[in-house]
Amino acid sequence: MNLLNVIGWIATAVFSTSYFFKGATTLRWIQAGAALLWVVYGVLIHAMPVVVANVIVASAAVYSSLAAARTRKPQYVDNDSLHDSIS
Repeated sequence: MNLLNVIGWIATAVFSTSYFFKGATTLRWIQAGAALLWVVYGVLIHAMPVVVANVIVASAAVYSSLAAARTRKPQYVDNDSLHDSIS
């Protein structure tokens, strides 16, 4: 098996396994990694549609993961109740 096939099969395996993760953020990061492998594959076989499609997929996955991380509410710590429990 040549290097191109290895990269293609690894990209396929990574992308396929992303569906086994329950967390949406984890799924997106793994899909972004797989898409980047597909970009490498597309560059090596000179297939611009593969490159462009997977740059879009990777960008969307990273963007949506970062956007979700920004919108998560931080855990609220009630300093008064913490102080009361110490005193």
